[in-house]
Amino acid sequence: MSIKPVVALIGRPNVGKSTLFNQLTKSRQALVADLAGLTRDRQYGDAHFENKSFIVVDTGGIGEMDDGSGNIDDYMATQSYTAIHEADIVVFVVDARAGLIGADSEIAHFLHTLGKPVFLVANKMDGVHEAAYAEFFALGFGEPYATAASHGRGVTNLLESLTADMPEDVPEDELDGKALKLAIIGRPNVGKSTLVNRLLGEDRVVVFDMPGTTRDSIYIPFEREGRSYVLIDTAGVRRRGRIDEKVEKFSVVKTLQAIKDANVVVVVIDAKEGIVDQDLHMLGYALDAGRAIVVAINKWDGLSQDQKDSVKIEIDRRFNFVPWVKIHLISALYGNGVGKLYPSIHKAYEASMFKVSTNQLTRILEDAVASHPPPMVGGRRIKLRYAHLGGHNPPVIVIQGNQTSSLPKSYQRYLENVFRNVYKLEGTPLQVEFKQNTNPYEGKKNPVVKNKAKLMREKKRIQRFKRAEKKR
Repeated sequence: MSIKPVVALIGRPNVGKSTLFNQLTKSRQALVADLAGLTRDRQYGDAHFENKSFIVVDTGGIGEMDDGSGNIDDYMATQSYTAIHEADIVVFVVDARAGLIGADSEIAHFLHTLGKPVFLVANKMDGVHEAAYAEFFALGFGEPYATAASHGRGVTNLLESLTADMPEDVPEDELDGKALKLAIIGRPNVGKSTLVNRLLGEDRVVVFDMPGTTRDSIYIPFEREGRSYVLIDTAGVRRRGRIDEKVEKFSVVKTLQAIKDANVVVVVIDAKEGIVDQDLHMLGYALDAGRAIVVAINKWDGLSQDQKDSVKIEIDRRFNFVPWVKIHLISALYGNGVGKLYPSIHKAYEASMFKVSTNQLTRILEDAVASHPPPMVGGRRIKLRYAHLGGHNPPVIVIQGNQTSSLPKSYQRYLENVFRNVYKLEGTPLQVEFKQNTNPYEGKKNPVVKNKAKLMREKKRIQRFKRAEKKR
């Protein structure tokens, strides 16, 4: 997708790769905690230094437990090795506090076979004597870069060396600025990562038969049929009462952040388990964020006909509050129906970013009011004067008028449906806001009226005086 150099961060678990990733990208994209093996997948980020840009890849650790037994550590190691082969430059991170151990030597031996530039980083040097990293010379990569990534120490020196031979940025249209950001969300183990791998056509994301395998939100840039995308695979969100681990709580936050960062959200649901309340909560998160939505009912291939009929009834019953959402029946494992997701994604995105003139919106408003006038309030008709576009993703239509605060919810929904039907806004929430025109004379006294009242009082006083004189 990009000609930017790719830098992969490699090393044992818990040596500080994710902390260094955050320092290089000037973000908090990667989860950081004092727990070994926290990063399980490849995490991508953009880094910039002195008019030079590159892509940083954070990886899961390569450790002594990678014994080929099929456990999660083997998958982590596979992802790390894939990242090494993707990379133009490798940053090999070691723990200065722990010193040189056998796993570091094994990784170094593997890196020597690749012939790629390797920068050795001795991390966690805070509180450690500078002579302590001398033993790392034995790895054969020259003098290590002493860093304390948690405090940012030594990172600038590393960046200067990393970018020394990189080309400077040339002004061009940034792909990321035009890329459609697509977030894949859902409960744990509904098949999100399998769907991501199917969409990408490669095993880019760890797929492991254990709920909660994906802990980070993984940002993956790719192209399809000449169009740029950024695919976001998120951690599964569990019910609040089941979130026990500190890491799991982080993951929920990452998922919600990914929803807000996306243009379109694909909500993945497990057909075998049926549509549960937590699925609707996930849909609610996307609705609250105002994002365009596509629903994918996964694992459809494994159902009997009776089960399929039952799920279809549940779909009609439980999704009736979002009739504008497109629902797809898919099998991410075998690819059935996955290709049909893209047209719905594009429709939802285009609907969320639609543009229209104030004149057109006002004409539609006038036609809607003429067909179905708003109710009377205190004997006076609510006047809706004009409409204009107030924002995108989600689209916001602002209606100006008098007494709009008294407009019933039912009439607001009527206007929303009118705009949605006219512009065929499929797959996106639509916000219709009402603003009340202010009366410029409110709170001001009318001197003319005041004088007339004074004259009337004076006239009545004179009349009373004349009647009293006649009686005498």
